[in-house]
Amino acid sequence: MEKEKNASSPSGVNINKIQPANRWYGNLKYLLVGILFGIVFVKAEIISWFRIQEMFRLQSFHMYGVIGSAVLTGMVSVFIIKKFNIKTLSGEKIFIAPKTFNKGQIYGGLIFGFGWAVTGACPGPLFAQIGTGAFAVIITLVSAVAGTWVYGYFREKLPH
Repeated sequence: MEKEKNASSPSGVNINKIQPANRWYGNLKYLLVGILFGIVFVKAEIISWFRIQEMFRLQSFHMYGVIGSAVLTGMVSVFIIKKFNIKTLSGEKIFIAPKTFNKGQIYGGLIFGFGWAVTGACPGPLFAQIGTGAFAVIITLVSAVAGTWVYGYFREKLPH
């Protein structure tokens, strides 16, 4: 069974004309990668509230090393994708849209950092924290979803 998908590239060309319909078990690979990612987060102590507090109090390099290596890996990966015109596994061209800076990114970053420091959680590790039995983090998860919804609702009225 196939279905039409209306995704297009920035040039307006339809890049995914026909795509096979996903079956529920087709998403198991994402579940398995997510579980593996969560295990790595737990073992590396990235989800530890104490490690996060050490970072914000400038008492330890651990989290800065993890974040720095992730940023460096991302930079090298994007460079390689652009330099060698790497395509997806299905053969599609990877398009990375150019980014422009605006002052809203500073405000958003400050709000994000403040929330991260107060809760000891950022969106990535929330599920891993819940998975380790820190069920109080469910409040943080619900708050993150609510904050995202509020931003989406008022986005057009906010300065960008």
